[in-house]
Amino acid sequence: MGSRGYSKWLTATITVALAALSASTAISFYFCRKKSKALDSKVQELEISLNSSLQKCAAERQGRIRAQQALREAVAQPKAEHLEQTSYPMVPIGFVQSCFSTRNGTPRQPLLVPLARACLVFNSTRVPPVSLEGLAEYSHCWIIYVFHLNTDIEKLWKQPSRSKFKAKVRVPRLKGGRMGVFATRSPHRPCPIGLTAAKVEAVQGNMVLLSGVDLVDGTPILDIKPYLPYCDSIQGAAVPKWVMEDNMLAVASVSFSEGFSASFAHCWEIAGKKSLYASSDEFQCLIKQVLSWDIRSVSQRNQPHYPVFKKGNGKASYDSPDSDDNHDEDASGYENDKVPLHSDNVIYHLILEGINVSYRIDCNGNVMVEEAMVSSDYANVIQNHCSYSMWRDKLS
Repeated sequence: MGSRGYSKWLTATITVALAALSASTAISFYFCRKKSKALDSKVQELEISLNSSLQKCAAERQGRIRAQQALREAVAQPKAEHLEQTSYPMVPIGFVQSCFSTRNGTPRQPLLVPLARACLVFNSTRVPPVSLEGLAEYSHCWIIYVFHLNTDIEKLWKQPSRSKFKAKVRVPRLKGGRMGVFATRSPHRPCPIGLTAAKVEAVQGNMVLLSGVDLVDGTPILDIKPYLPYCDSIQGAAVPKWVMEDNMLAVASVSFSEGFSASFAHCWEIAGKKSLYASSDEFQCLIKQVLSWDIRSVSQRNQPHYPVFKKGNGKASYDSPDSDDNHDEDASGYENDKVPLHSDNVIYHLILEGINVSYRIDCNGNVMVEEAMVSSDYANVIQNHCSYSMWRDKLS
């Protein structure tokens, strides 16, 4: 083949190759464009779906906001017909195991009886032990609780027009004079919630050891918060003059009869092993601290000739109703024979850790502790207590 023929063949070959390449490029471009259109269509569909979802979310959010606003307004200003149904979900997170077996004798305010001990036991399923981490570094704490032994709890939750809620309560420091309930710490409130302070002795697991308490055994706990002196102690805070009259509630003296030691020694043999106190002497100091304040109700103090039981031995016995500031206001009547006796002859009772302590108090405020005996409810009082071993470990 000559040079001219070779040149023609090469030109034809290149032409064919270019044509094939051009066709391949065109085909590729066609498929790429088709694929691009499919992708664009898919993107548009996704954008439409996303916008629709965003609009739905915005509508739902606005609906939730409106519902929350309506709920807050309904709670803040409940209609009369729905008053009974309006409530907040509050469940106790723990319970108190206290040295005070009954409401009577439980101090009216915190820290008045330094030896008053208790253990706050939290429900581990609701409050894990790690929730208490760091609490032991504080010396004191606030405790929010429920006045669960109030006799008027049920009626307090009814409509005001149907309940017998008292807007004014009798105040011990006013000798039974009445004061607006919100100017007092009376438990008889529209919502029977109490606030108290206590000394933090130790924290172990799901339990907190406390002292200086004014809590009766079995009290349900709603919350516990650390005491912060820089903001909780208000310098120069003013209170009414009647609040400062401590002499109204203090007794002149507390002494023990000759027969008390023998009866108490017998009680201590039974109850001492389960006590929050390390010795009988320490427990006797607790009795003295509690009775250093007049724990009688206003009715008992103002009516020294109130009818009382007359026993077969000629002695009178008066099972004290609960003190006014923490408990019921009025003395309850008795169905048995009643005789009017002077208050010096009336025997009152204080029950601590299931030990029933009987005492008298004369018209001059001198207390004579008569004897001690194990209460019939001792087993019920102590059987569920798991805190005594913690106190023993701490005190040993």
